[in-house]
Amino acid sequence: MTTPWSRRGFLTVCSKTAAALGLGTRASAASDEFATLRARWRTLILGEGFDPATEPFRSRLADLGTTANRYRATMAPAAGSLWPDLVYADPGPDTGQEPYGRSGNMNTSCTRLGTLAQAYCQPATGMTGDADLRDAILTGLDHLHDDVYNASQTWYGNWYSWRIGAPQALLDACVLMYDVLSATRLAGCLAAVDHFVPDSAVASYSGTSTGANRVDLCRVLALRGLLGASADKVALARDALSPVFPYVTSGDGLYADGSFIQHGTVPYTGSYGSVLLGGLGLLFALLAGSSWEVTDPNRQIVFDAVERSWAPFLHNGLVMDAVAGRAISRGLAAADPKRIQQDDHLRGHPILASIVLLGQGASAVENARWRALVKGWMQRDHYSPPLADPVLSLPHLARLDGLRDDGSVTAVPEPVGHRLFPSMARATHRGPGWAAALSMADSRITYYETGNGENLRGWHTGSGMLYWWGDTFANGQYSDAFWPTVDPWRLPGTTVSRKALADGAGGDWGVAKPDVTWVGGATDGRWAAVGQHLKGLQSTLVAKKSWFFLDDTVVCLGAGITCTDGTAVETTVENRNLGPTGGSPFTVDGTVQPASHPWSATLTRAAWAHIGGHGGYVFPGGATVCALRDARDGSWSTINKSGSTAVLNRRYLTMYVDHGTDPANASYAYLVLPGAGAARTQARAADAKWLTVLANGDRGQGVAVRSLGFTGVNFWSGGTVGTLTASDPCCAMISERDDGTAVIAVSDPMRMRASLTLIWRRAVAAVTSAPATLASVRAGSTLTLVFGDLTDAAGATQRVTVRLR
Repeated sequence: MTTPWSRRGFLTVCSKTAAALGLGTRASAASDEFATLRARWRTLILGEGFDPATEPFRSRLADLGTTANRYRATMAPAAGSLWPDLVYADPGPDTGQEPYGRSGNMNTSCTRLGTLAQAYCQPATGMTGDADLRDAILTGLDHLHDDVYNASQTWYGNWYSWRIGAPQALLDACVLMYDVLSATRLAGCLAAVDHFVPDSAVASYSGTSTGANRVDLCRVLALRGLLGASADKVALARDALSPVFPYVTSGDGLYADGSFIQHGTVPYTGSYGSVLLGGLGLLFALLAGSSWEVTDPNRQIVFDAVERSWAPFLHNGLVMDAVAGRAISRGLAAADPKRIQQDDHLRGHPILASIVLLGQGASAVENARWRALVKGWMQRDHYSPPLADPVLSLPHLARLDGLRDDGSVTAVPEPVGHRLFPSMARATHRGPGWAAALSMADSRITYYETGNGENLRGWHTGSGMLYWWGDTFANGQYSDAFWPTVDPWRLPGTTVSRKALADGAGGDWGVAKPDVTWVGGATDGRWAAVGQHLKGLQSTLVAKKSWFFLDDTVVCLGAGITCTDGTAVETTVENRNLGPTGGSPFTVDGTVQPASHPWSATLTRAAWAHIGGHGGYVFPGGATVCALRDARDGSWSTINKSGSTAVLNRRYLTMYVDHGTDPANASYAYLVLPGAGAARTQARAADAKWLTVLANGDRGQGVAVRSLGFTGVNFWSGGTVGTLTASDPCCAMISERDDGTAVIAVSDPMRMRASLTLIWRRAVAAVTSAPATLASVRAGSTLTLVFGDLTDAAGATQRVTVRLR
């Protein structure tokens, strides 16, 4: 049995040999600070302030102990594995997935050791301080070092496993077991980390060392420094964070408009962005008040991003799938013995807790505001309450539990309004009682991301997919086995060719992008006009798509829909997941349709439709719409090679416009009314004067809602639509207000206008506010606005406020 070492004994022995081991010099003052920070990290990863005898902690700690006991019982060190079900031996030269799987098994082996260390250190696990468990952990550390994770090993498979996943787990375990680690054991672990994560890993902000990956690497370097008493390593970790903070204008990182990109082309606020936020929160908290405190003033950009980047994509505890990339395919994993299905809520809860942690380093005003936001998201998450989250870490549970019990914090409601993210071709909208998100693609942003065998059929998620949720209903719409069971050619809001596509079509890591530039919109902060020049993935399909977001409605227009694939082309009005039973009534023009499955019908001259418990749909002037109820089978393994093969079944109610085979200049028009009852839907359809479609063609699309004072136009080329004339392609939106003012919102989604003129045939007394890009203005019976160079505006909205005559 290994003789345990006390921290004091370890420091005494190592003081003479530290330099030779590359562990740095441990002078008394420095050693005290390193010890303080190790203790702080221990608290950060174990949690604090919770009662282990109360729920949810009692059950979670007991479950941790059960899991650790199973891992200890099945541990069987052998050449090429630590557990028989996790063989990590290098399979040799191979261009297939096996090396990735093997390196992943090595990573998971390290993670299991971390779980054992947690069970040893946490209270009330049934294994707290257990000597046999301690010895098993030390045996595991020795075996992994001698067999695979050491300074002589050449990495294979997935780089992430060697540089981030494994070292994070091993270093956490070393912090937790620090008092019983021998000098030789610790030195070997740190030498291995130095081998796989040398200082050069953060020498250049490029490749796999950007965004969330860079934050993860800095965590490794910081912990390696604390365990090895190396001030230089900790300083390097702190300094290497600085490139993460500034806004970027291309590639990975945070953008001034709130976008977050990882892998160069993928909107990733809800996955890699979560890792970045959580990692920065931990490192800011770890180093606060120390010799290595993060003081870079640009860290304020991260604080600003809480409300600029993350909050718009959080709704009632979930983080929207529109910014989760290939993580949407990680539902039920084949290797998960607990059979816990991941979803948008379980991805959202760590973000809530990370915001609480980050707030500890922000200003008092910011912290108070964020705590009120998080408390609101927690209270409204009835579908999947955060404190019942089966995979949320104990420290995160403790943070959210503490917030729940903080009587000084009053939850704030969801705000209303619109947010555009032109740098990642996304938009979010909140009306009273509902929220929505829109996913598009352009020459900078991929159709979708696949990779590592994940998200194999996400082909059309960037083809104008419109997600929406209610305030108290439909919060599990995309959580409840949606992705493995939905028809991937019929995602709501999309226009697609039914052409067959191979799994992973277009290539890995977001390489496939459409050759289009007009994607974006304009908003006054409340309403918006958004457009997408669509080109299909591996298809001849082209179309112009527009959305006009209002208080209770999304107006959807499509035009110029042309394709020569030799297959049908469809626009999906809606594809609602009705769960395993699918009992929601479906009414068309006042007639309740059959509730049986399967059922389908072609609805001719349909004016309106309503799905009970969800919302309403209006077809201006009447339309021919195909509707069907079907029960769809699917498994997570179909869309993710690591997914469970268990067959799931969900019932759907689908409405789509069939444009026929090889259509030429086809079009559509419909309204979505989230949460509307049948009576309100019928009334909206009967009010022919409520909406005026000003244009729906290949040159421009526009609508006016005179009762709201709203006009929105997407100019695909220069021209005149309604009362607006544009010199060049642009997006324009006008909101006339009751106080006699109006806001004109204009953008150049193509980012190429050196000059843009917009004429509004409306009497204007004066311009009261204008952006710096406005070069000249002429007010009178007609308003003429001349904007200067908009190429540097990155598609952002330019707002001009005027006083009307």
